[in-house]
Amino acid sequence: MPTGSYINGKWFHPNSDRLVKNINPADPKDVLAEFPAATAQDAQTAIDAAQAAFPMWRNTPGPERGRVLWRAVNLARQRLEEIARTMTREEGKVLKEARGEVLKGISLLEFFAGEGYRVHGKTMPSEVRDTFTYTIRRPIGVVGLITPWNFPWALPVWKIAPAVVAGNTVVFKPAENTPATASLLVEIFEEAGLPPGVLNMLVGPGSTVGNAIVNAPETRAISFTGSNEVGNALYQQAAKLNKKVTCEMGGKNAVVVMPDADLNKAATAIIGGAFGSTGQRCTATSRVLASPVVKNELVEQLRERASKLRVGPGLDESSDMGPAVDEKQWKTDLSYIEIAKSEGAQLLTGGGVPKSSNGGYFVEPTIFEGVTPNMRIFREEVFGPVLSIGVAQNIDEAIKFSNAVEYGLTTSIFTQDINNVLRYIEEVETGMVHVNEPTIGGEAQLPFGGTKNTGVGEREMAEEGVNFFTELKTVFINFGGTGERSMIR
Repeated sequence: MPTGSYINGKWFHPNSDRLVKNINPADPKDVLAEFPAATAQDAQTAIDAAQAAFPMWRNTPGPERGRVLWRAVNLARQRLEEIARTMTREEGKVLKEARGEVLKGISLLEFFAGEGYRVHGKTMPSEVRDTFTYTIRRPIGVVGLITPWNFPWALPVWKIAPAVVAGNTVVFKPAENTPATASLLVEIFEEAGLPPGVLNMLVGPGSTVGNAIVNAPETRAISFTGSNEVGNALYQQAAKLNKKVTCEMGGKNAVVVMPDADLNKAATAIIGGAFGSTGQRCTATSRVLASPVVKNELVEQLRERASKLRVGPGLDESSDMGPAVDEKQWKTDLSYIEIAKSEGAQLLTGGGVPKSSNGGYFVEPTIFEGVTPNMRIFREEVFGPVLSIGVAQNIDEAIKFSNAVEYGLTTSIFTQDINNVLRYIEEVETGMVHVNEPTIGGEAQLPFGGTKNTGVGEREMAEEGVNFFTELKTVFINFGGTGERSMIR
């Protein structure tokens, strides 16, 4: 596995005094590798390489660009276990989740490979005689992609694949916590035949490398996934420079459980949504709004199931939940647990560090009940294995409480009443809605994204994911005998 950055088709070690330590959060003494941090000058070198490669890649036919992704699909399948184990060791998620993430990324590669045939526009009738009008989509140029640590394989894929299949060249900055998985992805694209300069990767801090990518005049678009604090600042800076931007940020996702819900099904979905990936997903289930008719029975099911989850190292196949990604996130999780207690929420289960943690960044699966909308634990994103349970008396209150947060990514409702389903879908303020299934999950062919403070810009994945990385051009072809137009425009 390379331990540097990748520019213009070559791996190199930046000349830097700073090392990015890549550690295993289940055992911080286990250091996978040390990556020398890239500098702002390295970022400019990568941008220059991408700029130089753009004319060649832009003029490469779309189907041929897609074939590179098809070859990457086969290579990723061959290395699935290696990628999953590397991901588990540096990010912490359990192996079955890591394998699932690799497969999700492969599905994205398959979908976007086909998009090489489908980067299309429209034909439309003109108001003018003897005139043919249509639109075409063309790549933007050099794009900057900044990804988080929680999905170190799938998220880079769902940004890189649409960007390159649309004909752009890429400068990619993965999270400093997870450079090893990112390096494997770049290796696969290189082996699949992606030409030098089309994909460049920089391992380094956002304060230098990220800022250099955003501020460089050559980068025409920025796609970011991460915290609201960073994303909002990035969006404001990029907007000043007239760059195209999409940011996917926080979530505080609710599951509504109505009186007629299948409680066994709801409990299964809530446990998976709240504690899968250690709650470190923007789509994680963070809040439950239960009807008082079913709340007690649901609470007991959730308490029993959560208490049986086995917390341990992700490489242990018997583990159900791994550690927090690093010490900072671990302390954040524990801090919110104390905040919830101080605000009067009732601790149902968990709330501490497992006795068998052995120095790893583990937190017990934690559930609070009696949570009300004025509590911070109800409103603020924890990004850890902490679930809040409150009461919604009816569908009106469920909608009101669901919308009573600054975020709007995803939500779920459990009910057999189609009237409540359709009303909830219409009135809830989220970008995605699930019915009788968890808040988590996305599919390559469907748009992904949220509303309010969750995100700005176009949706990711699906056709929309490709469209973000293109500019629309309108064409008028006059084949009449005169060059005049009868319209005033």
